[in-house]
Amino acid sequence: MTEIASNKAEQVALMAREIERAEPELRAFIADMNEDEQAELVALVWTGRGVFEAEEFEQAVETARREKTTPTEDYLLATPNLAYDIEAGLEALGIDVTAAAEDVMGR
Repeated sequence: MTEIASNKAEQVALMAREIERAEPELRAFIADMNEDEQAELVALVWTGRGVFEAEEFEQAVETARREKTTPTEDYLLATPNLAYDIEAGLEALGIDVTAAAEDVMGR
C-alpha cells in the first residue's frame, strides 16, 4: 500500500463494526481521505473478498480509480462484511491486523 496507512484502514474496520453508532463519523472519515487512499481502501476490500490476489493489488487500485461511479463512502457502507473484508485484505498483503488495531487504539 502506498497511500493509505494500515492504521487508517483498520480505523475504518473498527468503525464499521460499530456502524449503528459510528456511521456519520465513518462517512466523514472516508470522505476526508484523498482519492488515492479511497482507491486503496476499495482495493483492500476487493482483495479481502478474493476478487483480486495480493499480487494484483496495484491492478485493484487502478480498477477502483477507473470504475468509481459513486462516492466511496456510499459504496463501502453498502458493502456487507466491510470490517472483515478490510482486515482480510490487510492480512493478504502481509500486514499484521492485531498490530494495526493496537496502533489505532493507542496501545
